[in-house]
Amino acid sequence: LEAPGIYVFGELLDMPAVRELADSEFSPVFRLLTIFAYGTYADYLAEAANLPPLTEAQKNKLRHLSVVTLAAKIKCIPYSVLLEQLQLKNVRQLEDLVIEAVYADVLRGSLDQRNQRLEVDYSIGRDIRREELSTITRTLQEWCQGCEVVLSGIEEQVSRANQHKEQQLALKQQIESEVANLKKTIKVTTAAAAAATSQDPEQHLTELREPAPGTNQRQASKKTSKAKGLRGSAKIWSKSN
Repeated sequence: LEAPGIYVFGELLDMPAVRELADSEFSPVFRLLTIFAYGTYADYLAEAANLPPLTEAQKNKLRHLSVVTLAAKIKCIPYSVLLEQLQLKNVRQLEDLVIEAVYADVLRGSLDQRNQRLEVDYSIGRDIRREELSTITRTLQEWCQGCEVVLSGIEEQVSRANQHKEQQLALKQQIESEVANLKKTIKVTTAAAAAATSQDPEQHLTELREPAPGTNQRQASKKTSKAKGLRGSAKIWSKSN
């Protein structure tokens, strides 16, 4: 019981030679081993008169196991509870015991001196009584059911996400198709409008070169009259001279 690093004793209790101690004159030793496996320091004190005395090393190991038992029920253990359960005189002894348990890798956590409590992050597992197996099984079943509910919820969310993705993809394809059809319509309409309003370049040049009917005759008559007027005026000027 004093061996460092040994905090599990279930294998010893399963040995036939050890089980025979329960019905022999060494039954107090068997009972003490049972307390180290499943009990606490308070359990030992309740039966101390009928059990072998403990050395200081054994007391500290049983106190470590008692802290582990408390940590399984509550993660923030007040100093007052620890002092009562471990039967320690002051906070200094309690903190030294907890630090010793941390170095032994029995538990991990921190001492909150301001709020006077031990905050446990991790603790080792203790031996399990056979009568506790049904409770553990029920707890695991409830945990499995909870996992199934969570998994079902995740699958439902994934299904909804996939449906939304398909709808968005279909909408995108529809919009792209409508845009393509609209571009085709605009292109055809623009080409038809251009064909209806545009002229043949050669015909346009011909129209620019050939004036409209009647235009040349008027221009020619104007030129002729001007020429006659100039000649007449020239003759009049020569006679006067």
